[in-house]
Amino acid sequence: MKTLQLILLVTAITLSAHADTLTPVKDSTQAAMLETQSGKQVELILKSGQSIGGKVTFVGDDIVHLAALTGKEMYEATVSISDISAVVVRTAK
Repeated sequence: MKTLQLILLVTAITLSAHADTLTPVKDSTQAAMLETQSGKQVELILKSGQSIGGKVTFVGDDIVHLAALTGKEMYEATVSISDISAVVVRTAK
């Protein structure tokens, strides 16, 4: 019986971990989409063509703050939301 409970628990945790996706609605904004990713790793594609990745720690009206930048874990950055052309999130299916 404990084995069955353990299997169910692991399955539930696995399914909830893979449920992270971007789910836009009609009136979504870039800031609202970033807020749903708070505490998670994202990659931001900027209008200049550059990309920057890191963990979303704060989303304001005009900026997003990223910590633990990809490839530069000891660095942080703020990015103007108006400069973002895409938000890339890793999902597993």
